[in-house]
Amino acid sequence: MQHLYEIDVRVPMRDGVALAANVWRPAEGTAPTLLVRLPYGKDALGLGHDVMPSLLALLEAGYALVVQDCRGTHRSEGEFVPHMADRADGEDTVAWIAGQPWSDGAVGMYGPSYLGMVQWETAATGAPALKAIAPAFTSIDNYEAPWYGPGGALSLSLVTMWNAMMYAADAQRSLAAGEDTASQVQQFGQAFLFPEQLNEVLPTAEVPVLKAYGKWWDDWMAHPSHDGYWDAMELTPELKNVTVPALNIGGWYDLYIGQTVRTYTTARQKAGSAQAREGQRLIIGPWDHLSSTGVYPDRSFGPLASAQMLGLTGLHVKFFDRWLRGDATALDDVAPVKIFVMGIDQWRDEQDWPLPDTRWTDFHLTSAGHANTACGDGVLTSEAPAGARHDTYLYDPRRPVPTAGGASMPVTLELCGPVDQRTVAAREDVLCFATPVLEEAVEVTGPVSVTLFVSSSAVDTDFTAKLVDVFPDGKAINLCDGILRARYRGGLSSEELMEPGTVYEITIDMTATSNVFLPGHRIRLDVSSSNFPRYDRNTNTGGVIAREGEEQMIAVINHIHHGPNHPSRLVLPVIDRKDQS
Repeated sequence: MQHLYEIDVRVPMRDGVALAANVWRPAEGTAPTLLVRLPYGKDALGLGHDVMPSLLALLEAGYALVVQDCRGTHRSEGEFVPHMADRADGEDTVAWIAGQPWSDGAVGMYGPSYLGMVQWETAATGAPALKAIAPAFTSIDNYEAPWYGPGGALSLSLVTMWNAMMYAADAQRSLAAGEDTASQVQQFGQAFLFPEQLNEVLPTAEVPVLKAYGKWWDDWMAHPSHDGYWDAMELTPELKNVTVPALNIGGWYDLYIGQTVRTYTTARQKAGSAQAREGQRLIIGPWDHLSSTGVYPDRSFGPLASAQMLGLTGLHVKFFDRWLRGDATALDDVAPVKIFVMGIDQWRDEQDWPLPDTRWTDFHLTSAGHANTACGDGVLTSEAPAGARHDTYLYDPRRPVPTAGGASMPVTLELCGPVDQRTVAAREDVLCFATPVLEEAVEVTGPVSVTLFVSSSAVDTDFTAKLVDVFPDGKAINLCDGILRARYRGGLSSEELMEPGTVYEITIDMTATSNVFLPGHRIRLDVSSSNFPRYDRNTNTGGVIAREGEEQMIAVINHIHHGPNHPSRLVLPVIDRKDQS
């Protein structure tokens, strides 16, 4: 099929604003159309992410393509405010495409991160021409991911970097219109290129380069709880309006992994049509938010781990052929769930998530009271401990535990993906609980959580948890983690301070993973109270953290209790299959 390429096609919105789009349309006849909406600039042909399907392959498969700048970004008119106009603009754009003479009336959408958010926002409108979406590395609850987290802590390194990037683009637009200065653009550019310095500024809400520009930064800082401001952006209650299938794509080290699997399972239950519920698909690789190679300095997952070797572009084509072209056989050889199992480093097809044969297994925390550091006496055991003990550490927000890998935005390699934890686990403010050396393989695939019985000398503090695979040579690779701000232990919408010295039961969502702990390895849980700069530091005062400086910070004593009356435990989704090696 031959295509004609048109640049900066003006697409009218219902309020008169025109959005700019690049359009690849058939030279003759009609075709189903794939739509990408993004705030980062439509003119970047590769669109900046290697989980994006090949544009040329989509065209060769016979699709038309529309790539559009979101409102108020790059060449589109209007003002950009994250998420505020994307529902209506997405709905209007889909309707515009369906009305074009080169369109056959069927529209699909694809893309990662913000490009995935706008897909769900459009699908929630019930736009009749939209037939399928393929959101990758994304969320339907913008509080729980990406801007805050499921435990109520601010995603600091992401929020500072992303806002500096978006403000830089906004200031550049203003400069071109004669409404801003080159020095301001330069300041934002510097902040975006070197965002680490922004994370050190206190109070967080007063980061000069971001505070000076205001806009949505001020709103995000003013709403640290999951209140009505965030409720207006959350789509979970609106999944009942989504009637199209979705190809959900995630990464074990992606900052959206918790939302990716939760959206899949929720849509399977609550989407607004049988086709949407039954048509959900899930793919998860050993990837982070920007890279899908599966290769990292401390851990490589092998030559088959990448999105390219998986054939992700071909899977997109099959998915869209099924739902936009009506090819009922297009997905016959594609399982509903495809996951990469780390440890054995293999792709595996599954029928659902969580896996139907999951055995939820408690690993109890115990020690002689000195679980500090990886050399301490902390133990994970399948048997409930008979004795009552507690472990103690000092959490000083002036000396936080540094981020070492994980599901975060990879500003630097040390902040992202699988990273050896030995340096971090040598700190006295990190408690480590490990199994004995495994004699047989143990597969853990599914959602992970930990229930802790905690007390503190403060009225508020944070608790962190990290699942680690300890290799025979001592290398310790992180798999998944979580954090809970104690004031949100009863829910993210309201705060409840602690009574110092009182023991509370809390549960930390550690998102999900898939890993086979091989014979000779150990399963380890690391517990502490900070993960900086991935998350902001709790000042421990019970006040508004974003408004407090170093002079308000309080060092506190935190306790983890375990034993018969305080059964602290790691809950793992164990898969008993005897063919692991």
